[in-house]
Amino acid sequence: MNRSYIPFTEEMKKTHTILVPNMLPMHFRIISKVLEKEGYKVQLLETSGPHIAETGLKYVHNDTCYPAILVIGQFLDALQNGGYDRDKVALVLFQTGGGCRASNYIHLLRKALAKADMGHVPVISLSMTGLERHPGFQLSVSLVRRMLYGVLYGDLLMTLVNQTKPYERELGSAQALADRWTDRIASEMCGRGRHGYGRVKANYRRILNDFAALPVEKSDKVMVGVVGEIFVKYSPLGNNNLEQFLVDEGAEVVIPGLLDFCLYCLYNFHLDYRLYGMGRRTRLLYQTVYRYLLGKERDMIDAIAAQGRFTPPTLFTHTISLVQGYIGMGVKMGEGWLLTAEMLELADKGVKNIVCTQPFGCLPNHICGKGMMKPIKAANPGINIVAIDYDAGATKVNQENRIKLMLANAKSQMGL
Repeated sequence: MNRSYIPFTEEMKKTHTILVPNMLPMHFRIISKVLEKEGYKVQLLETSGPHIAETGLKYVHNDTCYPAILVIGQFLDALQNGGYDRDKVALVLFQTGGGCRASNYIHLLRKALAKADMGHVPVISLSMTGLERHPGFQLSVSLVRRMLYGVLYGDLLMTLVNQTKPYERELGSAQALADRWTDRIASEMCGRGRHGYGRVKANYRRILNDFAALPVEKSDKVMVGVVGEIFVKYSPLGNNNLEQFLVDEGAEVVIPGLLDFCLYCLYNFHLDYRLYGMGRRTRLLYQTVYRYLLGKERDMIDAIAAQGRFTPPTLFTHTISLVQGYIGMGVKMGEGWLLTAEMLELADKGVKNIVCTQPFGCLPNHICGKGMMKPIKAANPGINIVAIDYDAGATKVNQENRIKLMLANAKSQMGL
């Protein structure tokens, strides 16, 4: 066992506050409440600003992946300036068990903590593959199911906000409604009684009707898809608040949901067995979970389609079919073939303008994102893809100017 490994004990569950990095604000607020319902003290970190990256660079080599610099910087900034008792605080990292950031950040974080004289702070690996054991932090079936509900709710709210915000008559009304629903769902998750899937489906209908009732003024907008490395694709901290910037520039944003990434991870276990003969003992388990999640995605799509006003996401099985012939399915380091598939999914839905967000020097993104742009463009005439590097040394002005150029070309083609 790594000497820097500090287990999160059962006693710590009563005394320690767990700090959670914020990748998707609505999703993680709900998931944090789910953890509180389980008896944990949880604090979601929502700090932002250039000082986060500066703090990360003090403790992490500048050649390290930009998301690692930001996540570690946010943790260290919270511990140094957030007023927490360093003897009664723990950190949590969400991991998939794959390569790149999915497995290595935790060791970089522990090294940074030791460098900052805080090596005693426990770091919890939240992973479905059981990378580490923490006696005081156990993933029960009930907990995982309710965390899944948080992902489903978050994906629905993100979709509805993005389809409403560019057209709202009252500025900020879509996000305000999403915030109210996030608080309501979080309250229900922490309340008495069982938050079963029947309530989730009932809430789908209520959420959809509430968003459909918001006053909007439809007009022609440039539709812009956002894909890329999972952290910089979703996190306002990681992408300099890209979603809001695109809306301010007169675009409608389309972002594939987090559930697709979960399905991608599960599907890759099937690929391991099919391609390499690995995972024979666990294949049936992962197939069962994959089908379970696919059914939940289908329920959400059906609910959105039944309401009639909003465009539902693409079923994951169709996304898989779109990528066939473009890239080998064994290419699954990081976002892997899913990144190529999501660009094809957006093109299939008529979203011809795509921002591919990637940490500078991210090998999987350069291969599966930037490296696949040429064949995707060749097969989809008129599609416009711009790859944007995000790094501590990259300037926000340069990033936004490149996106503005893409938007100007798109508006010109639409006659706007």
